[in-house]
Amino acid sequence: MPPTSTALQANQVRLLLLGATGAVGSEVLRMALRHPQVSQVVAPTRRALPAHPKLVNLVTDFAQPEQVLNGLAIDAVVCALGSTLKQAGSQAAFAAIDRDLPLALGRAAQQRGARSMALNSSLGASANGNFYLRTKHQAEEGLRKLGFASYTVVRPSLIDAQRATSRPGERVGLWVSRLLGPLIPAGYRPVAASAIAHTLLQAALAAKPGERIIESAHIHA
Repeated sequence: MPPTSTALQANQVRLLLLGATGAVGSEVLRMALRHPQVSQVVAPTRRALPAHPKLVNLVTDFAQPEQVLNGLAIDAVVCALGSTLKQAGSQAAFAAIDRDLPLALGRAAQQRGARSMALNSSLGASANGNFYLRTKHQAEEGLRKLGFASYTVVRPSLIDAQRATSRPGERVGLWVSRLLGPLIPAGYRPVAASAIAHTLLQAALAAKPGERIIESAHIHA
């Protein structure tokens, strides 16, 4: 019989973190390494991360994502992978990062025991949206079809964070949002990367059975 969500909460968790070098992912990493319930963080990245006793950093080019986790057991997954069309360079490259890679690594993690998945998506993700929002929706649906015992989608609005790479559109959006402040509905206000990270990590570790979507307004809470 597979372990219940209560069992997952009571035991030490081996967490797979995807996107550990990004604005949200780096916050998840910081929190997970300090969390008493997390025994190990497995973080595949393109560049090496600072060493930590609880961290297994798999430096990879993701050319064969299905083989990245070979030999490792996983209990829960947080996916904070994300790019922009400009950074990716093309629609195909963007889809490979934001849709195909989460699906491949999510499937691999499930085969290695993962029962809980928390995905960082986007406000407005929809089959009827623009290319960006359609791709986010496709990632959500693809992971849903894998059938994790616990599946949480987090849909933040604009992410308020210090980024290593420049995103001019995001900076303008944050400036406007700060100027207008409370005039903007709660669901459209910028969300701190740390708040998103906390929501993702808590969902993955709580491992509540079933599926849920956490919209941006509720991340603030």
